[in-house]
Amino acid sequence: MTEVLSTTPGLYPLPDWAKDELSNLKGHQKDDLISGDETEDIVEAYDRARNEAVGRQLEAGLDLIGEGQLRWDDMLAHPLCVHDNVETRGIVRYYDNNNFYREPVVRGELTPDGDVAAELDAVSDVTQAVLPGPYSLAELATDEHYDDEQAFLDAVAEFLAAEIDAFPTVEALFLLEPSLVTDPPGDGEDERVSDAIDTVAAAADADVVVHTYWGSIPEKPYAHLMDADIDAIGFDFVSDHQGSIYNIQEYGTKDDVALGVVDGQNTLVERPEEIAERIEWVESQIPVAEFDTVYATSNTELFYLPTNKAEAKLDALAAAPAEVSR
Repeated sequence: MTEVLSTTPGLYPLPDWAKDELSNLKGHQKDDLISGDETEDIVEAYDRARNEAVGRQLEAGLDLIGEGQLRWDDMLAHPLCVHDNVETRGIVRYYDNNNFYREPVVRGELTPDGDVAAELDAVSDVTQAVLPGPYSLAELATDEHYDDEQAFLDAVAEFLAAEIDAFPTVEALFLLEPSLVTDPPGDGEDERVSDAIDTVAAAADADVVVHTYWGSIPEKPYAHLMDADIDAIGFDFVSDHQGSIYNIQEYGTKDDVALGVVDGQNTLVERPEEIAERIEWVESQIPVAEFDTVYATSNTELFYLPTNKAEAKLDALAAAPAEVSR
């Protein structure tokens, strides 16, 4: 029987009290964004917010618990933006929406620094880690050190793998790869991207989900992603359910799957029964008997939403697995 697990792909909105407190502590200028050398007061504020986010997930009854990534000023780019050998420059639009991130410019070797592992270590009860995938992270960054696209992608993958080596024990790792959809790799590069994902996944002692969103992956990159040694691919059934189901029907998928069936950017809160119906619809469309595990998740991170709406979606997601017909 398929196991349905409720989760999210990370990055929660900061609670209002934390926004106010951290605004006073950090200021409002570029130089006051997270850099990896925060004061004790800032660290303590993030710790309280992180524990609150974990507690709220536990209260909702989510099956997999993340630390919330509340310290990430730069959505996916954070692991590079806090690195000593990376310079952050101007503000760049984050894909096709009204959010922005600091452009990370790699000026030296991407040695491991343990920043994300420290965030996971800072709170108990975390069972899921989240990182940008190597392709998306490389696409968001500018390389002024490696001077070769393939060498840079390999370096990013090795950097992420080294970060994972320092992780505490978790059950699952979500690698977020929206660039596979929004700016897919071309011929030849798509195979190299699959190899880079393999490098990262091999470092994890956990189930690895490569989660994509803002549409569906074009066929050829999807076929190469299927070659990667990962446990599951995540699909955005909010933005493009037809393209996502086509890929599964045409090329198959892994024994496990992540289904983005809750809208991470819309304040309308889905009912648990609606979420269950969307999961059942996907299962009814696929040419396999059943998945081993279905990760029921929002299609994107929830940080786009007000805190109360994000929390309501946590409650709905946590209640949905019990509504799935078996």
